[in-house]
Amino acid sequence: MRIGILAPIAWRTPPRHYGPWERVCSLLTEGLVERGVEVTLFATADSETSANLQAVCPRGYEEDRSLDPKVWEGLHIAAAFERAQEFDLIHNNFDFLPLTYSALVETPIVTTIHGFSSPRILPVYRRYNEHGHYVSISNADRDPSLNYVATVYHGIDIEHFTFRPAGGDGLVFLQSRDEDIWLGGVAATEDRSGVGVDHADAVLVVTLVAEIRPVLI
Repeated sequence: MRIGILAPIAWRTPPRHYGPWERVCSLLTEGLVERGVEVTLFATADSETSANLQAVCPRGYEEDRSLDPKVWEGLHIAAAFERAQEFDLIHNNFDFLPLTYSALVETPIVTTIHGFSSPRILPVYRRYNEHGHYVSISNADRDPSLNYVATVYHGIDIEHFTFRPAGGDGLVFLQSRDEDIWLGGVAATEDRSGVGVDHADAVLVVTLVAEIRPVLI
């Protein structure tokens, strides 16, 4: 099977620091390659991957402010869809803009919706609702006006985390930089779990104790 994965280009894939969508794309790409899938990753030219890397943008535009985001996003997305016939599937992780290309190609497009930055982007998702295949990152993050084929939670590389079965007295709450996503999540966790929460501005997700896991999902 030949899969094209369209990653964002705000940051390198995988990111050096911040870059949640780029990190998910990297984990997914490397996992598919390990399983023998033929993957082409569309990302920045300085990205690191064992897949076939295709790039038009030299660096992430958040890392090089001389790059105009609209210009390089347009070139990046076009580069992927101009090669759409080479793939059995294109996995879009680039938000709503690539959907405007989806009706122009015959290759199926799966779009993971990593969250809604604003209700103002919903018209694009609704316009291609019957044409595309949407995946949510949690059941709570779904919009009722859209059709979804599945919910797939973001994975992590467990090699980057130390498991301590005994646990501790507190809980670290890792919050997205998009405050709309987890606004109120901290308060709900504290109220229902009775555990004090330390806030952190981060993107990776930790495994939570069983008693409070249902609160966050």
